[in-house]
Amino acid sequence: MSEYQYYEFRAIDRPLTKAEMSELRSISTRAVITSTSFTNHYEWGALKADPFKLLEKYFDVFIYIADWGTRILCFRLPQELVDYKQLKKMLPGECVQVRKSANFVAVTFECEIEDSEWDDGTRWMGSLMHIRHDLLRGDLRSLYLGWLFCLQNGELSRNTPEPAVPDGLGELSTPLRSLIEFLDIHDDFVKVAAQASASLNAGPNRDKLTLWIKNLSEKEKDGFLVDAITETDERWKIELMRRFQQRNCTTASTKTARKQCRTVKDLLAGAHALAEERTRLIEEEIARQKAEEAANRVRYLDQLEKCEGEVWSQIAVHIQKLQPLEYDKAVVLLTDLHDLAVQRGTLSLFRSSLEKLRRTHAAKTSFLRRLTKVGL
Repeated sequence: MSEYQYYEFRAIDRPLTKAEMSELRSISTRAVITSTSFTNHYEWGALKADPFKLLEKYFDVFIYIADWGTRILCFRLPQELVDYKQLKKMLPGECVQVRKSANFVAVTFECEIEDSEWDDGTRWMGSLMHIRHDLLRGDLRSLYLGWLFCLQNGELSRNTPEPAVPDGLGELSTPLRSLIEFLDIHDDFVKVAAQASASLNAGPNRDKLTLWIKNLSEKEKDGFLVDAITETDERWKIELMRRFQQRNCTTASTKTARKQCRTVKDLLAGAHALAEERTRLIEEEIARQKAEEAANRVRYLDQLEKCEGEVWSQIAVHIQKLQPLEYDKAVVLLTDLHDLAVQRGTLSLFRSSLEKLRRTHAAKTSFLRRLTKVGL
């Protein structure tokens, strides 16, 4: 039996050279290779290379999908632009990991989706790749979601303290919502986490940023300006903001670290409470709908009582037409008359009339089967 596997790599910080594209072509003759991507799928066999080594050497984002439920998302981040210790501290589980190589830090999300629908893998890269840019800007919401995923998988003890809750968990972007879907994180965990998350800051304080830039040396300013003009990516901008945030301690994790004291146990209890409240609301709505339907039924039967004789005549007309649909209409009306009899306490009288009707139409076996089916 064939097994479907999908591999997609994307280069963001720099395009691949012709030599690098040639090296990748030697690995796979079927792959679609461009100056910024490598894409291939397999129904027999697998990629003849270690995907994580390909990521480290050539690319910045890697996505893997297998039809047995495995999903992997991995980002390669320049080591000088991230705080490895901070990232490592946030992810103590196994399904989301941070590791360091000579020049890069890799963040890997891995999950197993049970009973998932068919997924060819092509829809994920477009949104998930943007999370890398957010990580480099200091937005750690994706890592916090990774921590929630570890919690959901039971990888953390109940007394494990929650990491600093980043701002904006109640205002998730499309890429972050895609990550939640990719990992199949339960909404209740995200909602509980968001209860301790402040609103997302629109951006750095302009006055503070202006003052900080004024205090930079001419050499530093010139360096940033040259980088802005010559670099094709936004590394210069990311580096500028990273240094500003370090100086002013404005990252979400720094602002919220002092306020958080929840544990895994607290979040599990909060998610359980949300589930119970949702169940209660659903049960209340079902009860309300049933009560409304019952009240409408009583009103209908009250109106039916005023024209009961006409209804018996309609039933006779339907039966005489000798058609399946007409039999069905007759049975519906007889059911209504039965319920009316129950409501006013005249069930024996109805049963007597129904028995006469059965004897009159004893030869109409199709009609009688319909009566028996509904308990008449």
